[in-house]
Amino acid sequence: MQWYVRTDATTSGGPREFMNKTIAPVVPELWADFEDLFGKQGACYGCWCTHFRLSPAARRASNRERNKDHIKARIEAGPPPGLLAFEDGKAVGWMQIGPRADVPEWNNKGRGSAPVDPADAIDPGVWAISCFFIRVKARGRGITHRLVEGGIEFARQNGARLVEACPIDLSKDSRSIGLFVGSSRVFEKAGFERLVERKAGRPLMRLVL
Repeated sequence: MQWYVRTDATTSGGPREFMNKTIAPVVPELWADFEDLFGKQGACYGCWCTHFRLSPAARRASNRERNKDHIKARIEAGPPPGLLAFEDGKAVGWMQIGPRADVPEWNNKGRGSAPVDPADAIDPGVWAISCFFIRVKARGRGITHRLVEGGIEFARQNGARLVEACPIDLSKDSRSIGLFVGSSRVFEKAGFERLVERKAGRPLMRLVL
């Protein structure tokens, strides 16, 4: 398999010096790649993948530049809050993954992604795959599948015992904005099982590692 996870991406040259197809944890040295992937608009209307990190009030008070500063500071602080997918040295995809506690709004009891056991919200062994962003020209090529596969290994390497996701069931359009949470078909193929469906078409899914 050409796709794999590198956990030592801080070495000179990052993932480019190995294979033409790589998945790597996002570290400060890869900020320029992350920034290039998200573009001037910051992906999803300037979100910069902060939606589940900021409270609703904080999101309303924020803007594109503040969101960018927030995620940059989070990447600089470590540990890596997600994975980048590369093709031929260019970042083409992103997946936010880490302990549930790192994305507090994902645990909000009003969301379909709320934990089954409230204690899971602060358990470092319970991880969440909360967001994806794929470069427009790279969509429909299976990159999300590869990110999930790499994320499972990344979670396992870092002590996770459970990985959860709250994807969307119905979307035949690879350009759908709703797919930022991922497709349930992708997670089913990776071995995730449905736990509960609080909102129609948005199952909470889990993989036991």
